[in-house]
Amino acid sequence: MSTAQTETTLINTRAGGVYIPPARLRMMQQQITDKNSAEYQRITWEALKKSINGLINKVNTSNIKNIIFELINENLIRGRGLFARSIMKAQAASLPFTPVYAALVSVVNTKFPQVGALLCTRLVVQFRKAYRRNDKTACLATTTFIAHLCNQSVLDELVALQILVLLLERPTNDSVEIAVGFMREVGALLAEVNPKANNSVYDRFRAILHEGSIDKRVQYMIEVLFQLRKDKYKENPMIPDGLDLVEEGEQCIHHLALDDELDVEEELDAAQKIEIHDRTNTSIIHLRRTIYLTIKSSVDYEECCHKLMKLNIKEGQELELANMIIECCSQERTYEKFFGLVGERLSKLNIVWARSFEQCFVQYFTTIHRYETNRLRQISKFFGHLLATDAISWEVMKAIQLTEEDTTSSSRIFVKILFEELSSNFGIVKLRARLQSEEMKPFVGGLFPTDNPKNMRFAINYFTSIGLGALTEELREHLKNAPKLLMTQKRKLSSSSSGSDEDDSSSSASSSGSETDSDARRDVGRVATIEIVTQRLAKGDL
Repeated sequence: MSTAQTETTLINTRAGGVYIPPARLRMMQQQITDKNSAEYQRITWEALKKSINGLINKVNTSNIKNIIFELINENLIRGRGLFARSIMKAQAASLPFTPVYAALVSVVNTKFPQVGALLCTRLVVQFRKAYRRNDKTACLATTTFIAHLCNQSVLDELVALQILVLLLERPTNDSVEIAVGFMREVGALLAEVNPKANNSVYDRFRAILHEGSIDKRVQYMIEVLFQLRKDKYKENPMIPDGLDLVEEGEQCIHHLALDDELDVEEELDAAQKIEIHDRTNTSIIHLRRTIYLTIKSSVDYEECCHKLMKLNIKEGQELELANMIIECCSQERTYEKFFGLVGERLSKLNIVWARSFEQCFVQYFTTIHRYETNRLRQISKFFGHLLATDAISWEVMKAIQLTEEDTTSSSRIFVKILFEELSSNFGIVKLRARLQSEEMKPFVGGLFPTDNPKNMRFAINYFTSIGLGALTEELREHLKNAPKLLMTQKRKLSSSSSGSDEDDSSSSASSSGSETDSDARRDVGRVATIEIVTQRLAKGDL
């Protein structure tokens, strides 16, 4: 069978389509080599659906750990819509297995919180739809699942309280019956985490019982619920034996409210194209090899730039090219001006390359202590050439903080060679004029610090020791006038001390008050909602 015929046949292998024996189907799947084709994507989607459905249908208390292991090995991120739909369908068909399904979800939720969030969202939306349609069966199934998810700390108990308020607000036989069944499952949790709200719920049940507006059968159910509460829910524990599978610190609770705007993401139920990500960096390694061979095979820098531009570097890979040029430069025995010319030409051709080399400057200066002296020398001369030709912005000088605490022997050598290269290109007079210009002062503040005399002396001594003391004349004047400036500042501080003290005291009081207010407002939305729910339950005229 040809590849085209194979693909056509596989397209028709949907439910109700052509039946193909499993052995033949596997053989046909092997003939499809393009994993991005629609046919292959459909095959993998159908296989994922079949696997998830099979595992969920097989789960029980005895094999749940094995099922969880197999389920986590499936692509649940791609198939989270399949998982949510399958487990909701299975739970609705077999309510006694709800604790097992909830335990399964609790473990999956710790590994993939987005899967648990989607399931909780769909359950809340399904309950709202079933309540509006007066679908008692769907309401019973949904509330039972929600109750056990609350018990497993997958879903916050706030939604449980809101469901009870809704069911008991206008009591009917069906709504009270659903509320009683819901409380049987979630009552132990509410009694533990929110006793006040729990008492309000039972007060409301007692009021409904005394009103006598419901059938005898439902009244009897309420009486049985009170007896169950008296026995501390021995017949309905929060988590049955063998299903407490998640440690307390690993739980991921989803905070939803019954009136939230929720997106059930229905598009996840249809076939989703799987995205293949290369985590082995194969493409990056191939790109580096190509760049290296291109550089080494070029006669001059113009030919090299021409070849590099023809490589069609993808967006986001510009930094790899810049790094490879610098690495090749650093591996030479002596500095080759060829590399500086390549970097200059690329930077002037496109601002993207200039930004890449600027990013490399900060990166290499931060990690320069990892390089041996010879490689350090070549890297420093390379960046010196780019700065001297204005191929990159002098704003990169902000990365250099020339103090005794912020520099190492390697970084001082780097700065020494960098400024020697700049001096040889500009000359000491032009270099000093450029560094002292107004547009450069924000960039070179770290090289010539004026924050305290200690750092000023260190910078002056450093540049003097490398033969560039002429660059520090302005800094010397600043150091000479520093005592006078300090005296002037002290006079200003002493004259305004009284006013500033009063302002400080008032500002500190306001800041402490704001901190207290901030702490008090933390989680205020959720707490306020629970209080409103509790108050509504406590009222007898719901």
